[in-house]
Amino acid sequence: MPDFQLTTLDLTIVLVYFAGVIAHGLWVSRGKESSSDYFLAGRQLGWFLVGFSLFASNMSGASFVGLMGASYDHGLVVFNYEWTATVVLVLFAFILLPYFLRAKIFTVPQFLEHRYDHRSRTAYSAFTLLAIMFVDTAGALYAGGLVISSLFPVFSLWEAVGILALVAGVYTILGGLKAVVVTDTVQAILLMLGASAIFVIGLNEVGGWERMVADLDDHRMKLIHPTDHDFLPWTGLLGVILLGFYYWTLNQFIVQRALGARNLDQGRKGALFAGFLKLPNLFLMIVPGVFAILLYPELPDPDLVFPTLAFDLLPVGFRGLILTALIAAVMSSLDSALNAAATLFTMDFVRPLRPSIPDRALVSIGRVVTGVAMVVGAVYAPTIQRFPSLFEYFQSVLSYLIPCIVAVYLGGVFWKRLNGHGAFWTILFGVTVGVPLFVLKEVTGIWVDLGLPDLHFTLMSVIMLGLSSAVLAGVSLMTAPPPPHQVRDTAFRLEDLRRGWRAGGPWYLDVRIQAAGLLLLTGATILFFW
Repeated sequence: MPDFQLTTLDLTIVLVYFAGVIAHGLWVSRGKESSSDYFLAGRQLGWFLVGFSLFASNMSGASFVGLMGASYDHGLVVFNYEWTATVVLVLFAFILLPYFLRAKIFTVPQFLEHRYDHRSRTAYSAFTLLAIMFVDTAGALYAGGLVISSLFPVFSLWEAVGILALVAGVYTILGGLKAVVVTDTVQAILLMLGASAIFVIGLNEVGGWERMVADLDDHRMKLIHPTDHDFLPWTGLLGVILLGFYYWTLNQFIVQRALGARNLDQGRKGALFAGFLKLPNLFLMIVPGVFAILLYPELPDPDLVFPTLAFDLLPVGFRGLILTALIAAVMSSLDSALNAAATLFTMDFVRPLRPSIPDRALVSIGRVVTGVAMVVGAVYAPTIQRFPSLFEYFQSVLSYLIPCIVAVYLGGVFWKRLNGHGAFWTILFGVTVGVPLFVLKEVTGIWVDLGLPDLHFTLMSVIMLGLSSAVLAGVSLMTAPPPPHQVRDTAFRLEDLRRGWRAGGPWYLDVRIQAAGLLLLTGATILFFW
């Protein structure tokens, strides 16, 4: 294992980057007092910024650090969490995004008020706020804090987390979503350059692709595994898609970029572009974790794969760039989570209580909430070290909590009979049952001690989806149907699939062609590594 030593040049690159993002936040904050400007970048984002920001916001702890660590432990099977995202983003572009943009909502929970009632919106917004602080923010801070405390032993995990929280909090508080998406775009490019360098140099270090495949166990290079596989059996793929559907289409932390799109065409193209960017992760993040098995067979913590590769393989100076890429990855997710928390609180709780509150006051409240969410996430982040790996923490906790949300949204779009009573009680059911199940099975292990079947968490998510759907349908059918005007603009209509196409122009600019090409490319990748 390499000695993590940074030179003066490395440290200079890191400090310049930190100074740059804070300066950018100050610049963007000038004169931005409109709530639309602060929370949704004035709804003027083009597809390029939407796509890169979606991609970069995801490329943090659970991806950049977590994916390499998980692939070090389990092999290419981890890529199933990446290719399923491309399928989900296609569904998002054509099914949910048209309704979100047409309603001009600031938050994803607002859609529930349009479709169901205010209770459902409030319940889901509260749930999302907690998820942002304890899953997204805390996870991103833990990932960065773990690596920084390893590189700089003078800092404890707590202190490293505090430094990251302070820097990300400052430029997010100052600049809002506009600062976040521009910074995210720069960070995404840095991430891809850094990961590409590690891939090329590392693959050469192990003797090339064929040598790597020959030296590894066969199961490390397969995507699909039998039902007894401990990390992801093939039967759990539906659960993975379920997790992806929540993460990419219903999570304010991610979707806020698409809500700021200039129009439906730009939002759709941005979502598809983000899906395309997910496919190279096989080589940028999964394969490096796999060949690290050959280079460092006895790492004490799989989440240290990335900094170990960077410091062992890359030359002085380039290490600083790669460390900057890591910080960029963490902060992309962190700034997105903090801005989303501020938007949820101000738009789903403050504005409904005080409809006449001026925009300037909303922005001020949003900045305060950003700071609070930053502190809560920083305090909780170090407790994540009790889980086997960061990646498994993310996936397992969401598997128990989000099926009820997916049931409510998809059910509301495709079945007009569902009503607000069903939605509200389904969300309450999902949270009150999902949290204890997660604690009993994944945290304490009491579930297995009681003689209950040790089902994989992806299968548990499918079971929770079935139970939540039953509650949603049952309560709705036992109560009065929603009024026709409530479902007129929120339920699925075939004509909505034809909206937003680009009139004229080259065939390759048609989003239908782009979506089909993305799905074909995804299918070819799956078949090659089957």
